[in-house]
Amino acid sequence: MHLLFRADASTQIGTGHVMRCLALAQACLAEGGQAYFLMGSEGASLAQRVLDEGAQVSYLSAQGGSEGDAQQAIALAKTCQADWVVVDGYHFGAEYQKWLKDAGLKVLAIDDYGHASHYWADAVLNQNITADAALYPSRESHTQLLLGTRYALLRKEFWPWRTWQRQIPSIASKVLVTLGGSDPDNVTLLVIQALQKAQIEGLEVVIIVGGSNPYYEQLDQAIKSSEVSIILKQNVTNMPELMAWADLAITAGGSTCWETAFMGLPSIAITLAENQTAIVKSLSDLSVVIGIGSHKDFAIDSLAHCLQKCLKQQELRSSLSKTSSSLVDGYGSDRLIMTLQNNPIRFRPVVKEDCSLLWHWANDSVTRAASFSSEPISWYEHIQWFDTKIKSESCRMDIALDNRDRPVGLIRYDIDFKNEAVASITIASQHRGKGYAFPIIEKTSEKILSESKLRQINAYIKRDNLASIKAFLKAGFKQIDMPSSRLDGNEPNVIHLAKQNYSF
Repeated sequence: MHLLFRADASTQIGTGHVMRCLALAQACLAEGGQAYFLMGSEGASLAQRVLDEGAQVSYLSAQGGSEGDAQQAIALAKTCQADWVVVDGYHFGAEYQKWLKDAGLKVLAIDDYGHASHYWADAVLNQNITADAALYPSRESHTQLLLGTRYALLRKEFWPWRTWQRQIPSIASKVLVTLGGSDPDNVTLLVIQALQKAQIEGLEVVIIVGGSNPYYEQLDQAIKSSEVSIILKQNVTNMPELMAWADLAITAGGSTCWETAFMGLPSIAITLAENQTAIVKSLSDLSVVIGIGSHKDFAIDSLAHCLQKCLKQQELRSSLSKTSSSLVDGYGSDRLIMTLQNNPIRFRPVVKEDCSLLWHWANDSVTRAASFSSEPISWYEHIQWFDTKIKSESCRMDIALDNRDRPVGLIRYDIDFKNEAVASITIASQHRGKGYAFPIIEKTSEKILSESKLRQINAYIKRDNLASIKAFLKAGFKQIDMPSSRLDGNEPNVIHLAKQNYSF
């Protein structure tokens, strides 16, 4: 899939529009696609970050949001054969979307509060907790609404942290401050003053600023004269590690809220822009964050008191962490790619909570009949097997999920010493006959062959299991002769299929 992103960044706009587009671009690139960005020249400071991910960047020569802007986007979309044009910005209203649609393009509009008078886009993504269909009363009948934090776009550096669990210390002392990529009103300086005012013994602070922040030198001087231990960092790429290090965060009410929620990081949120007001209020009402109002009414004493309270109260931080981590699971980009590609499935790794589910699937009568041993599997046998497999570096297990996040099947690859793997698949009984087996086998086998040094993937299937044989053959496996040493003399009842890695 080829995606063209039209988004801008500047001191006034901030970097959020480009950064969440980057998260989607990373997911596209991870699936073997291509990503192209068309940006205003003020976003040049982010261009290297985009280029480093393997995307391509072009610069706008027309006024942002104008018909000339749209025509340049249309020309680039046709040149790069874009399957979708993704627009993210408040200057991409109804007229802009219609220009793109009239050119025959498929359009995804990333939105926050229903700013356009009409939505001509094929799909609208609003990842915020305040997202609601009522924000989009004027839209085309075919426009698909993708609403809520299940679609929160997290960059790829967060993906390995999907199964991480935060530990809440009794007394906290590590604070992370991140107020967006630009912070045009220099609220970070006020936060530094509040940190000093709080007078918390042993306090350690890391402050993150973006490349668009015009006050870096002033902040650096303020830190040097501070009695608090503060480290200032700019344009970081290890945000998950910093969030894992921290006990508490002070953030703006933008996209960073979904990152801290995903990491289960207790947070104090400051409203830096009008469009963040409803988000921070909703998060505060749900006890996801502690909201302290707008930066326009910023009170240094109030923030200092709030810091003292949060750092001292383990129960408060534990409650905030638990509530927030349940809000964002880190698979938003996967769900969105699934929708854009019209895929029936997506994948996630097996986790320990899947143990019972896999036991029930394994003991299904159809599964047992298709297995080489048809005897029921005891719970004790299963948990021993499961514990071994989930800890093994030579076993890869993924759960396939449908577009409603329902588990539909399991695919497992066991790797042997010859750099070959044996594949096995189980489809949940209620999802059989829906055509899931083929895309599960095809997508995972292609991915594991492209990402590893495996020479070949093997599948050993009973000859009467015609549905499984058909699915593997359709996924690119070929029938080969059965080695005489395989499967303890059961070869006459078994067919051997294999898929080779032709890059070797």
